[in-house]
Amino acid sequence: MGLTSNEVLALAVLSAVLLFAGTVWLWPRLARRSLRAVSGRVALLLGTQVALFAAVGLAANQSFGFYASWADLFGQEKDQGVVVDHTPGGGPLKVLGSRRVPGAGGALPQAGGRIQHVDIVGRTTHIATPAYVYLPPEYFQPRYRTQRFPTAVVLTGYPGTASALVEKLRYPRTALELARAGRAKPMILVMLRPTVAPPRDTECVDVPGGPQTESFFAKDLPDALRTHYRVAEKPGGLGIIGNSTGGYCALKIALHHPGVYAAGAGLSAYYKAPIDATTGDLFQGDKALRNRADLQWYLAHEPAPDTSLLVSSSKQGETNYKDTLRFIERVEGTGGTRISSIILESGGHNFNTWRREIPAALEWMSGRLTGP
Repeated sequence: MGLTSNEVLALAVLSAVLLFAGTVWLWPRLARRSLRAVSGRVALLLGTQVALFAAVGLAANQSFGFYASWADLFGQEKDQGVVVDHTPGGGPLKVLGSRRVPGAGGALPQAGGRIQHVDIVGRTTHIATPAYVYLPPEYFQPRYRTQRFPTAVVLTGYPGTASALVEKLRYPRTALELARAGRAKPMILVMLRPTVAPPRDTECVDVPGGPQTESFFAKDLPDALRTHYRVAEKPGGLGIIGNSTGGYCALKIALHHPGVYAAGAGLSAYYKAPIDATTGDLFQGDKALRNRADLQWYLAHEPAPDTSLLVSSSKQGETNYKDTLRFIERVEGTGGTRISSIILESGGHNFNTWRREIPAALEWMSGRLTGP
């Protein structure tokens, strides 16, 4: 049974209930002061607490998508990371499967669109990563058969799972509903983790002697998409959006590569790459590389890039609120880069908050990308 399966959650909840009932039932029999009675009370209390915490933890993991599997939980991630070699002529993108959009209400692609599960291999960075690609209904309709579509790369947080962007954050369903309501253009969404070299959190940095993550998103990924899908040609047809770590990556990549990404949206983003046990030494003592990854520093010392940015935060519940206000002020001071914001009165660093922000963020993104 998988970590995120309903069966595991039900088993944990049932165990907690049975242990609680057993504790109430057996407590009078264990009221003596003998070693056996005391040991029994300790075992029942400990077992009940462990089962209760397991049930709560599993429920939280299902809601927020912190870990995708037991291997992910115990640091034994099995996904591909950095690829040393790949089959010549095999193409940078391979479709593994296709399915309907959850909640779309249309069985045919022309009515409800499609979600494709793909593998992407970077031609220059040799990074390989799985992803999900949402294709809107218009992509399959005869009158749009030669049309190229605006495209948004969508990134999770760390560790995150790409499937959570589909199932929990509902990006495809939201994009479909916005287009049906006339609030946004039909868009292609490319949904993946920023952790393209798991389990390491590279913060979308070109690590010296390590994964060239920024180059993957700036060059290899757009090239792979153009070889396989009718994505809008640059400039102006490609945007990037993410939450938490993915939000930081989205803002940074849009700032560093305005000729590739016309817009970048960071939901609950931070503005400087952290250094911790999950990242390792990202910069290898390279001060210039470290400064470049600090978005406040970059805006203060480099020419203002011609791109549009969106940031979000909450007055209560988000730790990035003051940093977000400073970032907005810094961008406004450049006189070139454009900035917008979503500021909620309250909302934590979680899926519920991001679901409240995603419709407005996708509508904003649609208005800044070229396409039908």
